Amino acid sequence: MANNGIENIYNFFKISEFIATAGQPTLEQLTIIKLSNYQAVINLALLDSPNALPNEESIVKSLGMEYIHLPVIWENPTIEDITRFFSLMKNFSNKRVFIHCAANKRVSAFIYLYRIIYQKINKEQAQKDLHQIWIPNEKWQNFIQQVTDNC
Repeated sequence: MANNGIENIYNFFKISEFIATAGQPTLEQLTIIKLSNYQAVINLALLDSPNALPNEESIVKSLGMEYIHLPVIWENPTIEDITRFFSLMKNFSNKRVFIHCAANKRVSAFIYLYRIIYQKINKEQAQKDLHQIWIPNEKWQNFIQQVTDNC
């Protein structure tokens, strides 16, 4: 398996040397993530999401990476979800982290917020990156606005 195969993960997007995001990786792609030197996997999808791996946690840990499952309900992202996500990102600030959900929509919205609030990335650049994955629907636009209004 070649390290460059990571780009083949659904909706893969490399944010920086330390952060990459994507949709649900396959069993084989989890190995590629490890071979690409990521140290932790954060999963925002629900266990019953499309293509979810029921034993993802044990697979990731068997590969020697940390695994955190922070399920975010697609129809109802909450302030508690984003607060926990920000805390996780702070804890992993010196590690290479691969963050995924089912399609990289939840993750891309959360990363957008993390980048503009904590990394102080230019909002237009962060939004351009977000829009390469998707343009948030009304529910997610409202959630993004709620978070930015409170930070």
